[in-house]
Amino acid sequence: MKLTIYEIGLVNLAIAMLPIVVVVVILAIWSLKSKTAIYASVRMVIQLTAIGYVLTFIFAQDSPGIVLLVLGLMLLVASWIALRPLKQKSANLFANALFAISVGSISILVLTIFAVIRIDYWYQPEYVIPLAGMIFSNAMNTVSLGAERFEADMAASPDYIRARNSAFTASLIPSINTFFAVGLVALPGMMTGQILSGVSPLIAVKYQIVIMSVLFGSSGISSAIYLHLQRGAVVQAKA
Repeated sequence: MKLTIYEIGLVNLAIAMLPIVVVVVILAIWSLKSKTAIYASVRMVIQLTAIGYVLTFIFAQDSPGIVLLVLGLMLLVASWIALRPLKQKSANLFANALFAISVGSISILVLTIFAVIRIDYWYQPEYVIPLAGMIFSNAMNTVSLGAERFEADMAASPDYIRARNSAFTASLIPSINTFFAVGLVALPGMMTGQILSGVSPLIAVKYQIVIMSVLFGSSGISSAIYLHLQRGAVVQAKA
């Protein structure tokens, strides 16, 4: 039986955002950064609304140049956001993050579209852009966690190996937790969406296994590359 995808009206959308209001209120009462949460929420709504129109245009164009441009912009933004938690930011750190996320993500994206899914042509935007978005964003978050932990550990005790290992382990915690929880606690969004659209649960499971595997791989590789590149900065600082 094919399930119906129900239209979400503006009132229903507003109701869905009430949990955000609750969290913002808690932040305000506890004198934390409630303005940051409000700003992030507003940006989320604006960005998702805008990308809906942008993706409609991109999918209609079906152009390799536009796809490459979008992927390049996504990598630049992901690298910039990855460094947001750091107290000390620099052009060198941005370059390291960009290199790490690009190598770790693009290699896995190429593997996925050519060897796993085998799409009709490499720049097929309906597949490449959503896959790239998931891969890039997970790599971004993992690099961000690793970078923040590495900076904190190096400030406390300037031992590169110890800080690298601690940061790499910490950066993988969300991904490994997800592996443990999937199917028992959580049903991932992509899998749920496919099931709601009428796809067989077994087919949806296969796609989800692919996605979770490539996300873990790209995230771990990107984090490892970033932390390895930091060794040069540590050596240079000691010189």
